[in-house]
Amino acid sequence: MAERLALGADDVLIVVDMQNDFIRGGALAVPGGESLTPLVNRLIGCFRQSVLTQDWHPAGHSSFASSHPGAKLFDRIAMSYGEQVLWPNHCVQGSHGAALVAGLDVTSPFLILRKGVNGRVDSYSAFLEADRATTTGLAALLKARQVARVFVCGLATDFCVAFTALDARAAGFETFVVEDASRAIDADGSLDAAWARMDAAGVTRINSSALLG
Repeated sequence: MAERLALGADDVLIVVDMQNDFIRGGALAVPGGESLTPLVNRLIGCFRQSVLTQDWHPAGHSSFASSHPGAKLFDRIAMSYGEQVLWPNHCVQGSHGAALVAGLDVTSPFLILRKGVNGRVDSYSAFLEADRATTTGLAALLKARQVARVFVCGLATDFCVAFTALDARAAGFETFVVEDASRAIDADGSLDAAWARMDAAGVTRINSSALLG
């Protein structure tokens, strides 16, 4: 049995992008994403501090394939900040797809952080936009709240969860990804590649049993 991790006031749970467009029936559904809500809610209940992130794109966002005439879904193009995957239209501000999934505990977290609001820059991480320079302010806020350890779960493991965990680690937080409370897209080896980057950065992979017993 995995060693139980004791949680305290200096720990935070970041729940990434639990939104309708990322679960079954959504524009960019992550396999099995719809099954996570009960477990995520149990995890939220274990933490004194938690944060939800919410992809919140304006219509016509530059990361949408539909914004680039002749482009196909999942093409990769050069943007001013580097390579960009072209996604289906998803999580458009105010839409059903952008809404947090039904039943998710939205009252316990102290913050719902909306990301991807700049129409010209994508944003996977809860800490930095895809230009890798524009900060969301989350790292400073967590440090002001005396957070030392960051635990990450949600959707999708190989994209927004991984980017969030890597940036948390780079910001100086001890960082964990709750593997069974996350789901991956896993396209063309993206999950293995994401875990390799996280392992190299010192992100720790745990199971929810380490927190829930």
